[in-house]
Amino acid sequence: VQLQASGGGLVQAGGSLRLSCAASGRTFSSYVMGWFRQAPGKEREFVAAITSNGGSTYYADSVKGRFTISRDNVKNTVYLQMNSLKPDDTAVYYCAAGYGIIRSQLRNALQYDYWGQGTLVTVSS
Repeated sequence: VQLQASGGGLVQAGGSLRLSCAASGRTFSSYVMGWFRQAPGKEREFVAAITSNGGSTYYADSVKGRFTISRDNVKNTVYLQMNSLKPDDTAVYYCAAGYGIIRSQLRNALQYDYWGQGTLVTVSS
């Protein structure tokens, strides 16, 4: 699986962005998809995940209620709608795909097998 993230940019605090992650391959619908982010000088952290059929979603507490993850298994694409953005959301955002990840491990980056190249989101105050 190859992943290509896009949609990052510069936005003012309170604004919105939608990230997309397009996947190659015919097995996209078999994978759990996740979004992670890494801010300068910080470790990569979990943002959101969605199960293979889109039936369940999971969020970091820091983004719950502001971000929404979704997927389109026909278009082989996962999205991250980000609203009410804050300067603390500034980071490089990565999409990732993992097969057979159990619920308790969805927040663990080591469980994901494939990673996109990242897209930079900058939120100005």
